[in-house]
Amino acid sequence: MKNPWKTLSSKAVYSNPWIRVREDKVITPHGDAGIYGVVEAKPAVGIVALSDDLKTYLVGQYRYTLNTYSWEIPEGGVEANEELLEGAKRELLEETGLSANKWTQLGELYTSNCFTNERAYIFIAEDLSEGEAQPDPTELLTVKKIPFIEAWQMVLNQEIKDSLAVIALMRAHHLLQQQGKL
Repeated sequence: MKNPWKTLSSKAVYSNPWIRVREDKVITPHGDAGIYGVVEAKPAVGIVALSDDLKTYLVGQYRYTLNTYSWEIPEGGVEANEELLEGAKRELLEETGLSANKWTQLGELYTSNCFTNERAYIFIAEDLSEGEAQPDPTELLTVKKIPFIEAWQMVLNQEIKDSLAVIALMRAHHLLQQQGKL
């Protein structure tokens, strides 16, 4: 479909190492003049790390924006000039100390397309090796290894609410069912 929006001008109003906020003067699809605020973000990656005995790793951390503790999969932002898979490998190592020999991409998603251009890419990591976690200085993480089916139950019970984690675990669950592992 052809874009029904017309951008008249665009200006950056805020920037930090993680996001940039811009304000666009626009003509809406119905012909009205308006403004649209856009949060620009680096691509995100999320990883469902699966051990040979079908256990997975969850990362718990306090999320400042929501003022709540959140259980998630290992996830984070891809750095400039970094390939998606390399970013996923780096994030998995940073947050859990894990590295993986087998990677399967589970697809792309839009995290909240009404106000941000952030795209997320999700992976399953298998054939795992354990090492030392290297979290960012802003992260105080708890890592737990649980049976995959328990993580799936946490999604169903709304104990995992992070959209990237929910979708990644849903797609992983579907793939594992197709493979006859669940």
